[in-house]
Amino acid sequence: MKKTTTLEPIDKAHQAVVETVKENTSSPGARRRKALLFQVSVGIMLVAFGILTFLVVTIPAFPIDQSITRGLQSITNPIFAVLMTFISWAGFSPQSFILSAIIVIFLFILGSYWEGAASLVVAVFVPILNLLVKILVHRARPSADLIHIVNQLNGYSFPSGHVMFYTGFFGFICFLIYTLLKPSWIRTLLLITFGSHIALIGISRIYLGDHWASDVLGAYLFGGVCLIASILFYRWGKSRFFPNQPTAVARDR
Repeated sequence: MKKTTTLEPIDKAHQAVVETVKENTSSPGARRRKALLFQVSVGIMLVAFGILTFLVVTIPAFPIDQSITRGLQSITNPIFAVLMTFISWAGFSPQSFILSAIIVIFLFILGSYWEGAASLVVAVFVPILNLLVKILVHRARPSADLIHIVNQLNGYSFPSGHVMFYTGFFGFICFLIYTLLKPSWIRTLLLITFGSHIALIGISRIYLGDHWASDVLGAYLFGGVCLIASILFYRWGKSRFFPNQPTAVARDR
């Protein structure tokens, strides 16, 4: 005869709630609404980027760009200046290449082969797409007669390569960290580290005088589209080539 305990009703009630939530969130109607919201969001980002690109091509300079830059550069705190320089450091070569290689190799060492391969694809194609858009738009960088420039860089300005790389590649790494690692202080620390770089890189590029605010906005928009495409690519390959690979590589701590 099966022995019952007072916990069984609670367990059954909890299981019923879980099943109800699953049914509600995985119903065809819910999936259609999510898919529609996703498509609308991507469409808005692409349209916004297209409009901004058209304005950048047709209008030589935006007065608001100079106002934003001068406002940020009016901050004279030396700690803020060091922080802004540090945030941009990882986006320059050879640091960006070395960091990307370390992350990809580390994923392969862990046995996360598709994660490593997808990260490599993102690390290669995001900079290529950025370069192609820069060549097509060929917008000049801010000049020293308008704002303060810490280090004069060559090349075109729109969209910011740093911001696109951080949003596309670091954003993809944040996605992997959040989905593959179970909650722990390590996951939290990694998310804060990469997330803070994504959030601050736009301010950093403007503060250092390397880009206008419109360059940064365009990079966040296009980088966000690249990030979404990267996640879709990852999920496509994951379900086909590595369906049985564990979805978590860390234990609760």
